[in-house]
Amino acid sequence: MTASYRQPGLVLTDRRFTVPLDHDAPTGETIELYAREVVASDKAHQDLPWLVYLQGGPGFRADRVLGRQAWLGRALREYRVLLLDQRGTGHSTPAGRQTLPLRGGPAEQADYLTLFRADSIVRDCEAIRPEVTGGAPWTVLGQSFGGFCTVTYLSIAPQGLNTAVITSGLPSLDAHADDVYRAAYPRMERKTAAHYARYPQDVGRARRIADHLLTHDVVLPNGYRLTVEAFQSLGTLLGTGNGSHRLHYLLEEAFVRTPQGTALSDVFQEQAQSLLSYASHPLYALVHEAIYGQDERPTAWSAERVRAEFPRFDAAKTLAGDEPLLFTGESVHPWLFDCDPALRPLRETAEQLAARTDWRPLYDPARLAANEVPAAAAVYHDDLYVDTAHSLDTARTIRGLRTWVTDEFEHDGLRAGGPRVLDRLLALARDEV
Repeated sequence: MTASYRQPGLVLTDRRFTVPLDHDAPTGETIELYAREVVASDKAHQDLPWLVYLQGGPGFRADRVLGRQAWLGRALREYRVLLLDQRGTGHSTPAGRQTLPLRGGPAEQADYLTLFRADSIVRDCEAIRPEVTGGAPWTVLGQSFGGFCTVTYLSIAPQGLNTAVITSGLPSLDAHADDVYRAAYPRMERKTAAHYARYPQDVGRARRIADHLLTHDVVLPNGYRLTVEAFQSLGTLLGTGNGSHRLHYLLEEAFVRTPQGTALSDVFQEQAQSLLSYASHPLYALVHEAIYGQDERPTAWSAERVRAEFPRFDAAKTLAGDEPLLFTGESVHPWLFDCDPALRPLRETAEQLAARTDWRPLYDPARLAANEVPAAAAVYHDDLYVDTAHSLDTARTIRGLRTWVTDEFEHDGLRAGGPRVLDRLLALARDEV
């Protein structure tokens, strides 16, 4: 059953699909996928090509439509757009602390979650494509993790694609999670240094907050235990175009005087819990490192282990001296499952996933080297979330892929750049520039 409704200039239609939980067992258990079809109202009755949007993540639902914002307005000039809630997210069959116990204990939950990686998402797309397009190939737009999925799409089902467009999402084809994080921590340090160069007053503010957290047990209103490591992870903001400014305004309102003495302000606590909570996207924490698993090596809490190789991120050691506190971001750690009430019941499930040694390859270098699908990718220089060197290595592997390397945008360039990013990438893929 479908339901259509309107926003100014748009017609939106809810679409629901049933797909196998495990595509290798097509007659077994099924799950539901949700997607939102969007078309310009003046083109609603036209036979338009399709563009499917694969959201970043893992574990985030597709963007909710608020008019023709950013890239969507450009896409709607020529496409019907399908905004897919990838399996486990949004209106698709959910996967979180409330629903995963239906699978059984932690081992059963971990087995279930192994089916929520890029290969399953691509096979979902191929399962629903005939119903959506009548069998015609479609254009895929992959943002961040959605770009990882797009490279998997080019590896296992290129026949389903008319064009592949990727923004800030060209993964390494063979790097272990350890390699990813060894490249990431130096970027985090550079992004922190750039923030302090812009807002030097934040050096003292960040140190003061860290000192408070090392000497006080702080529990936010939603039950989140705010440790100094959790505070440092707010550096994830530094990977977005306006994130440095947002972090600055957060830090400047951190403290308030009370009858009991100085305390973290309600304003700071409310904003911090909103930024730190995984309640709306628990899959991100559960399968984030699993998106790098491609062989018999466990991920084994890679970000946490590799962090120990970079002692400058140790807050206690930093405060013992006079160095600026370093922020982190785009990494998942075991302590998250102690801090966040949305994740606490899933700690053992996460441990099971971190220990797995049966990950299947997600990419096919030989097939990518023979690629015939028109493709283009935006690579944002010094992207906090995706290593530029890894992306360019992969770009050289994919036959015919054209790249646009720019430092005009951060990781969220597809949103922040309005229609320009998608417009340029489509032109590159079509060999128009």
